[in-house]
Amino acid sequence: MAHVLSGFGGVIAFDFRGHGRSGGRSTVGDLEILDVEAAVRHARLIGYRRVVTVGFSLGGAVAVRHAGVLGGPDAVVSVSAPARWYYRGTRPMRQVHWAIERPIGRLAARLGKRTRIMKGVWDPLPLAPYEAAAKISPAPLLVVHGDADRFFPLEHAYQIYEAANEPKELWIEPGFGHAESAATPELVSRIGRWAAARSGPPEGVYSS
Repeated sequence: MAHVLSGFGGVIAFDFRGHGRSGGRSTVGDLEILDVEAAVRHARLIGYRRVVTVGFSLGGAVAVRHAGVLGGPDAVVSVSAPARWYYRGTRPMRQVHWAIERPIGRLAARLGKRTRIMKGVWDPLPLAPYEAAAKISPAPLLVVHGDADRFFPLEHAYQIYEAANEPKELWIEPGFGHAESAATPELVSRIGRWAAARSGPPEGVYSS
């Protein structure tokens, strides 16, 4: 992913809190907006004048929330993202909630996925991605979703897109599944071209 996007600008990629080599515990989309903010500030600090945030699945929801709550990016790309919290309408998402909400599930996520998840519930409830989408303008927003997504059906993409103000675009990709595991180099290249075109000459791209 980073290699393909690097053809259109510099790429800063990182693990969210509680993921991989990052410390802390995942808050599953809440405080992760601060992780994106740190990446955007770093990009500005090292000289990038234009920054586009690009996120997949949870990263897509966080990119939308970051732009809506904190602002800062010059454009936003959200791929395969949920529009709202606590969605359990598909089997994969019921499995995700099992991993988040039960001690044995969190243990399995830590041992199997190197993901450490917080205990307890959100308090207060974070702004939902579709609600944050309404606050992104005037930065352009691109929503990308596949009609073969097993986690989140197309209604999530439509809810984010319809809540957002112009400028915005919606790409419904035939046969595309979910997030990074299904994204082809061709699709990622199209995203890179969109990002470069919406932010002036290619300089900086963030990916999660």
